[in-house]
Amino acid sequence: MKLKLFLTLVTITLIMSTIAQKQIYTPELLWQLDRVSEAVLSPDGAQILFGITHYDIAQNKGNRELFVMPSTGGIYKQLTTTEISEQNAIWRPDGKKIGYLAPVNDEMQIWEMNPDGADSKPVSQIAGGVESFLYAPTGNRILFTQSVKMDKNAHDLHPDLPKANAMVFDDLMYRHWNDWTDYSYSHIFIADYPSMANVIDIMKDERAASPIPNNGGLEQICFSPDGNFIAYTSKKKTGKDFAVSTNSDIYLYDVVHKTTKNISATNAGYDVDPIFSPDGNSLIWASMVTDGFESDLKRIFGYDLKTGVTTNYSANFGESASDFIFSKDGKKLYFISGIKATFQIFELNLATKQFKQITQGRHDYRSISLQNNILIGIRESMERPADIFNINLSTGKETQLTFVNDEKLKEVASITVEERWITTTDGKQMLVWVILPPNFNPNMKYPAVLFCQGGPQSAVSQFFSYRWNFQMMASRGYVVVAPNRRGLPTFGQEWNDQISLDYGGQNMKDYLSAIDNVSKEQYIDETKLGCVGASYGGFSVYWLAGNHNKRFKAFIAHCGMFNLESFYGTTEEVFFVNHDFGGAYWNKPAPHSYSFSPHRFVGNWDTPMLVIHGGKDFRIPYAEGMQAFNAAQLQGIPSKFLFFPEETHFVLKPQNAILWQREFMGWLDRWLK
Repeated sequence: MKLKLFLTLVTITLIMSTIAQKQIYTPELLWQLDRVSEAVLSPDGAQILFGITHYDIAQNKGNRELFVMPSTGGIYKQLTTTEISEQNAIWRPDGKKIGYLAPVNDEMQIWEMNPDGADSKPVSQIAGGVESFLYAPTGNRILFTQSVKMDKNAHDLHPDLPKANAMVFDDLMYRHWNDWTDYSYSHIFIADYPSMANVIDIMKDERAASPIPNNGGLEQICFSPDGNFIAYTSKKKTGKDFAVSTNSDIYLYDVVHKTTKNISATNAGYDVDPIFSPDGNSLIWASMVTDGFESDLKRIFGYDLKTGVTTNYSANFGESASDFIFSKDGKKLYFISGIKATFQIFELNLATKQFKQITQGRHDYRSISLQNNILIGIRESMERPADIFNINLSTGKETQLTFVNDEKLKEVASITVEERWITTTDGKQMLVWVILPPNFNPNMKYPAVLFCQGGPQSAVSQFFSYRWNFQMMASRGYVVVAPNRRGLPTFGQEWNDQISLDYGGQNMKDYLSAIDNVSKEQYIDETKLGCVGASYGGFSVYWLAGNHNKRFKAFIAHCGMFNLESFYGTTEEVFFVNHDFGGAYWNKPAPHSYSFSPHRFVGNWDTPMLVIHGGKDFRIPYAEGMQAFNAAQLQGIPSKFLFFPEETHFVLKPQNAILWQREFMGWLDRWLK
């Protein structure tokens, strides 16, 4: 016994010594990491243009600079050194210039520079500024988007009251996600290039927007190879109709004849992200079949411009697809799709409709770019923030090209991620990520945290989050249990769709199956279990707080739905609640979904809870968090309310995010250690 005790003490001493030599993730370190974005190959495939955002904690802001590097890897050159983040950086079709957006007299304008960063200057002087832009492949035209005021505000209605501060509405969608309406709609304009003359609003007088507000960017608009057509996404609905429907369409604008045609009118759900084939004879886009279902399967649709025939290429492909790119000869399509809680690159042979998975491994691809058979992508994982990789089209071999944070992380101990498949209460197999602390010792006892994912249909994939960061949680000595419960994509449509109308049902059993399974491990202290989540994950926390049978000792809910009736009455995208709840709470009879509302189980609450909410969260308004906190306080349950007046559904300011992490980890430490 003495020898065993001695050896145990030696082991613990060695582990602690190793930890002392290695740093761990801290909130400050997380916000010192640089973030890679928008990697785009030059037209000849020789160079990669990309951005790196660095955050200054003291200044409480980030700044994105532009870089180029050879597509084979090597040293990357910084092109910009300004205090304003450059946006929308793209190659001119001839590869001789890089275009981007930067301010001129406080308005965003189109700038250009040489590929080495020299000769930077603005090329547009558009009144009201530019929100995004694209070059025509032929180089003779350019398109840009700009908000056009179409509706009357309070001052238009009452011009004799210029100092009045009010908003007047007589229809829905008066606010959306993070912003109140500004009475404007994003329109697409075209102009001659380089003169920027002959500007035309191709959506003139329409109370409609492209891209769809709060639902994407320039991937929703494209030029045909000859520059004579523009395909764009728009949900040409307003007010209540916009709020209750997801029915967007793909529109084809003829630049020469100035006519517009809806080519997806027969589909009832979302149609988004069109791209032209290299010969210009066909279009591909992502299509959802069900109106009102924002998380429906994204199918690959093709449209023949000569025959008008539409083809569903996803008939035998059971997962959603995005980020489409044609091969140079137009015979193949490359895209990103989820599979078993990872996001990989796939190839579709358009003639045979055969699919091939190109990449493998435990990681997520966020974006891809293809030129001259050179394929690159931005890849990340739970262990590592994003970097740029080259992918061999034939073998799938992945070669890392950037190492943006290696210097910062070389002395930082990393987590271990284990893949575990467990049997659910209805006999299905569920993937659960088990994230172990740095320098994990199976002979020690660790507190554990159940992570409840939001969405509700958003995979617990290999994302590297700057808020729900598993490196951060595990580095503080917690085992994180992250189940891909019912309602999450990448496991087939049936698994994804099951959660609708069943919020308090099978997916809650899945959560408990996951934590119960992992808690049986000898290294878990079953008396120290926590439960955390945001958005639908926050709803999950509130629901489990009233139904957990004393499993947990601490809860943290961020921006969660608490009272489904009040949430229905104050959220903006009514199509979401109509689909997932089954309709309004005043219907007779009321949909069964409202019986799952967490506020109905508050009388069972008995566990400390931290509630977090943003003041500008219009998706789930902050009164939901207030109700939950007040309910805990009035029952004498230890609780805390962390409120960010200027944050939205997310926490994006560096100092707010660091404060969030401190309060988050502090709450877990207080009750689980």
